[in-house]
Amino acid sequence: MENRSQWGTRAGFIFAAVGSAIGLGNIWRFPATAYESGGGAFFIPYLIALLTAGIPILIMEFTMGHKYRGSAPLTYRKMSKGSEFIGWWAVLVAFVISTYYSVIIAWAISYSIFSFNLNWGADTETFLFADYLNLTVDAGQTGSFVPGVLIPLIIVWAVVLGILFKGVKKGIEIANRIFIPALVIIFLIIVIRAITLPGAIDGLEAFFAPDFSKIGDPDVWVAAYGQIFFSLSIAFAIMITYSSYLPKKTDLTNNAFIVGFGNSSFELLAGIGVFGVLGFMANQQGVAVDEVVSGGVGLAFVVFPAIINEFPALNELFGFLFFASLVLAGLSSLMSITETYVAGLVDKFNISRSKAVLFGGGTAAVISLLFATQGGLSFLDAADYFINQFGVAFVGLVEVVVIAWFLRKLGDFKEHANEISDIKLGWWWTLSLSVITPLVLGYTMYGLFKQNLLKLFETDSGNYGNYSDTFILFGGWFVAAGALVIGVLLALTKWKSSEVAEEEEKKTGEG
Repeated sequence: MENRSQWGTRAGFIFAAVGSAIGLGNIWRFPATAYESGGGAFFIPYLIALLTAGIPILIMEFTMGHKYRGSAPLTYRKMSKGSEFIGWWAVLVAFVISTYYSVIIAWAISYSIFSFNLNWGADTETFLFADYLNLTVDAGQTGSFVPGVLIPLIIVWAVVLGILFKGVKKGIEIANRIFIPALVIIFLIIVIRAITLPGAIDGLEAFFAPDFSKIGDPDVWVAAYGQIFFSLSIAFAIMITYSSYLPKKTDLTNNAFIVGFGNSSFELLAGIGVFGVLGFMANQQGVAVDEVVSGGVGLAFVVFPAIINEFPALNELFGFLFFASLVLAGLSSLMSITETYVAGLVDKFNISRSKAVLFGGGTAAVISLLFATQGGLSFLDAADYFINQFGVAFVGLVEVVVIAWFLRKLGDFKEHANEISDIKLGWWWTLSLSVITPLVLGYTMYGLFKQNLLKLFETDSGNYGNYSDTFILFGGWFVAAGALVIGVLLALTKWKSSEVAEEEEKKTGEG
């Protein structure tokens, strides 16, 4: 009899996996990336990236978790003792992301409340940075706590840790069964409203109009693979952890296709909603759509409030629905991110789930308070850039290369997945993971290191975000490198798990 927690139903797992994949980046990263990378033409490299990297890695991680029945560190440990650090590295990357991701959800909670009276006023940029975030200190300084961020941040962690305390079936599964349908319904309402606005058609034409000349640009292909990579929650321990809770008989490849295409469908929906609204804004200002396009935090917390101000009717309701969708997308992702290190602690140190949630989640919550200070935005900006670029992407590259080239596990995984899945894996899966993904990720990492590392000691203005060398060194590079170093140290600590101890004894006896 297996003691490991399990999903109550297959649908519960799919809701949770899709909930993890659908995050803030789907709403504010994908539309701008697609527009800047050739509009409708971008869907060609995007679809190829989904089929040659996104879904193949999803299948691989689903198979790893399912076959070895463990968190990322335990899964890697069972594959090869020397590869355990990759699992911890991925978990530490997830840990760092959870500390600042929670803060952005807190902003969205605040803004959903601000929507009722349009509290952000006419100058939405000044409101965000000066009035709400109270950004009055230089990069690297903390200043004092900002109550408007701190209070909703505490609420975010209370909700997420409360759900995780309940466990996999009664906590994560039930929460996602509520959050994900609610998110889709809310966003459908947003899209229907957006496409009926004056000028919405111009926005949609700008979004979908294909610029085929960009398909020959390597940067567009890198952007496509990058978008797939970051939006599918692959390479930072989540999908390995979630699939370890699947029952022995389950359709792994089918699940991966459903999650992959479910995530991409929501991205397309987000693109339609965002560009419908941007078209309206361009129409109101009498300018071209390309003059109002933006992404990231600026799109959500500066541009959208400005657009909501111009709405002909029901602008308060639209504002609330938009920021509520950010809250739901953020919470479902934060749950999955936090679960990676909760599961890792339970497996490694043989402690109860409650203690792992309290220690792991509690530590992340305390660190997240840094981002609720007056200087929190600069710390958040640097940590986000470096941990995503040199954490997630780099872990992904190492993961694929180690598994495909060094451990040569793809054959075993293919056999395991094909035994229990309807869609059989063939040459395309092996070729994607052993050749295409390593080449694309390798090229991406080379470009990023060249762009950032070589600039570090040139001038103060040559760094990411024009931050100083000192701040980038400590706020960026040290954060990304720290995840790797602590991951290696955790891999070197002794396992308290009875499962691993029995395995070690068995190997010693056989020796």
